Amino acid sequence: MARRDIVVLVSGLAASGKSTISRRLAEELGLQLYSGGEVLKTIAAARGFRPTQTRWWETSEGMAFLSLRERDLSIDRSCDEWLLSRAREGGVVIDSWVLPWLYDDGLKIWLKASKSVRAERLSRRSGLPLNEAVRVLEERDRRNIELYARLYGIRVGSDYEPFHLILDTTTLSSNSVYSVVLAAVRSFYP
Repeated sequence: MARRDIVVLVSGLAASGKSTISRRLAEELGLQLYSGGEVLKTIAAARGFRPTQTRWWETSEGMAFLSLRERDLSIDRSCDEWLLSRAREGGVVIDSWVLPWLYDDGLKIWLKASKSVRAERLSRRSGLPLNEAVRVLEERDRRNIELYARLYGIRVGSDYEPFHLILDTTTLSSNSVYSVVLAAVRSFYP
């Protein structure tokens, strides 16, 4: 199979490992990498926000942008339309909360992890105290899930219908998760 025919969509809640795995897959397979979060940051910058920090989503400005997205659903629609156009071109790995429900083809992977492990990961990467990471994680999950339910009727985190692989990353190392996902990609695209 030609690289341009490969479309891998990696989804999951915040701090489930989707960005890390997507980046490694794209590098290993020589594919373009696109991230829904990065596209949203580009839109945020165009609207006057300053998403320069690595862990911007956990900041007050990141949460303010989430509030704007809740009021203006065209923001997420434009992000997802852009990602859909990249998926149609092929040769991609896309990290997105919702694209697996919106795109008919490709290998669709859902990464999940316990809330406590996701909070520990978020705390480590953002420098937030653990109790604050739990609070932010719960709020982001709830608000994003509600946003995508309103926008598309999608039940993120409870509807796994579109997925070929559902992998619990709670107790697995990043290398173990990567090995499983890479094997799935190689099996799906021989």
